[in-house]
Amino acid sequence: MGPANTLRFALRDRINGVDVGPKHVPLSLLGEFQKDVSDFLQGSSRDVNPAEVLVSVDEGSLVLVATGLLGASTLWSDVARLSDLASQEAIDPKRAAVVERWQIQARTNPQRIYRLEDAASRPLATVNARSNFRRPVDTWVTVEKYLHGKVVDWGGKTKANIHLVLEDGKSLVVAATQQLLAQESENRLYRPALLHVTAEENLRTGELRNLNLRSFEAHHPAYDEDEFQQMVRKGTAAWADVPDAAQWVESLRGEGV
Repeated sequence: MGPANTLRFALRDRINGVDVGPKHVPLSLLGEFQKDVSDFLQGSSRDVNPAEVLVSVDEGSLVLVATGLLGASTLWSDVARLSDLASQEAIDPKRAAVVERWQIQARTNPQRIYRLEDAASRPLATVNARSNFRRPVDTWVTVEKYLHGKVVDWGGKTKANIHLVLEDGKSLVVAATQQLLAQESENRLYRPALLHVTAEENLRTGELRNLNLRSFEAHHPAYDEDEFQQMVRKGTAAWADVPDAAQWVESLRGEGV
């Protein structure tokens, strides 16, 4: 299925003999469902910013209607995968966790039904007591990595760690020892850094967890803005007495023929 602008999240249930809807829904259920919708929209890649998505509440059951989703390509790919058992292993892990929670809730409450629907209320995927969504089994392996990013926070009174923002904007927390941080003579806060870490990596998604700092490494960026500007100034000065650089080069070529 191709991307669309609207995705409807519907929750159907009957509590105390009354159908769940905008006027009759336990506060805890409403909060859980709102969080699930937000998590599902974002996914791990955060290709949807919930702050930029408009949501309305429809009658009939508890329906949250999200609009402004045309650019969310991974979201729509995952919605399509939900209806295909053979493709469910490829679903984004954060979205898979949401559907797994829905599956558990539906089996605990047999009248509970979750549906993803298009703008015309046609079902795109359904989770109920009879559905059989199974979250893929993740395999984690121990790895060593070199991570480049900006250190935005470090230290800690009891548990020392480093908050690192990678070049793609993702934030990681790297555990460290107080001794390792104390021996650093260079002020690394709010500056680019190259960290040598150990971690556990998800073989399916590439996600990292349980990161631990081994050392800070020397960082030599391939591009230095100050050095580049200095070269520009030198080149400009060297060519200052040449009125037409292109003509001068052509004249040299002509002399060599």
